[in-house]
Amino acid sequence: MQKTTTKLADGRELIYFDADGTAADRNYSDLRPLEPTTALSEIRRDPVTGDHVTVAAHRQGRTYHPPADECPLCPSRDGRLSEVPAPEYQVAVFENRFPSLALGAAEHVATDRTAFHETVPGAGRCEVVCFTPEHDASFASLTEQKARLVLDAWTDRTAELSALPGIEQVYCFENRGVEIGVTLAHPHGQVYAFPFVTPRTVKTAAAATAHRAATGRNLFEDLIADQLAHPERVVLAGEHWTAFVPFAARWPYEVHLYPNRRTPDLTGLDEAQRAEFPGIYLELLRRFDRLFDTDAPTPYISAWHQAPAGHRDELALHLELFTIRRTVGKLKFLAGTESGMDAFMNDVSPEQAAHRLREVATHG
Repeated sequence: MQKTTTKLADGRELIYFDADGTAADRNYSDLRPLEPTTALSEIRRDPVTGDHVTVAAHRQGRTYHPPADECPLCPSRDGRLSEVPAPEYQVAVFENRFPSLALGAAEHVATDRTAFHETVPGAGRCEVVCFTPEHDASFASLTEQKARLVLDAWTDRTAELSALPGIEQVYCFENRGVEIGVTLAHPHGQVYAFPFVTPRTVKTAAAATAHRAATGRNLFEDLIADQLAHPERVVLAGEHWTAFVPFAARWPYEVHLYPNRRTPDLTGLDEAQRAEFPGIYLELLRRFDRLFDTDAPTPYISAWHQAPAGHRDELALHLELFTIRRTVGKLKFLAGTESGMDAFMNDVSPEQAAHRLREVATHG
């Protein structure tokens, strides 16, 4: 992989990732008359739950469903300037112009440590990952070589962002589909560098600690062993990765993908794991698109769970892929139990979901 770093007109970082031996000229200047943005994000702590909530009111004016010929994630060509100055790219990563978290927030947001008003600057980083220059493509349409390049980019960003002062957790993810709330149609994902450990990870770490205390073993190593011993919910198994529907799945179709050898984050994957991942992940995405016997692409969220610095000995890297579509023409909306009490109700049994995901496997 070849990595080329440059700057956009307003000072934000832009990084091109190219497969070895294929890099083109990346010496293109951003010609747009952009003014630097002001980071106004703040993080407030809920005194009742202890959760951190990010307030980023400045994002109300962000780009919203532009026409295809004004897409800011397409390459700059034919006189139209975008976030990527080059007329072609393979994978491009840049700092979000409308970030929820920004390292410069400390310059504009005061810290308050009082009991019921605990507030700190939203000093993190948000990046956009453009998977392909093709506007009408999808991650599922990538070749294995191109999917591997995205994996390498995720790994690079995990390493770089984890090393920044004050960063506690790095989260790589993709939102796909207007039903999910995506405002840009171009195939892309995001990377968030959080200055705190996210609430879901806090709960996961507590479960791992309790399992270690009760059994003397690692929760996730036991989890993978259990899935392989009881394969009714296994969707796809390779030599180095296992994909399964969790026993207590919250979403109608939800798959968790784990490396069989536990590692805390993307930087710990070995070459055999990296080589096998693209084929397995692409197959899962293509199965999701065949779930509902319709030409409409399946909306989904794809989320990498990585261990924060303080939990690397117990937590495990894994990817969680799920859709809010429960059947043709019907979505799973978060109703009163889910939104109000975080008590999920699933309309599809995990065993039925796993059977369906095996049923739509690619053949031939």
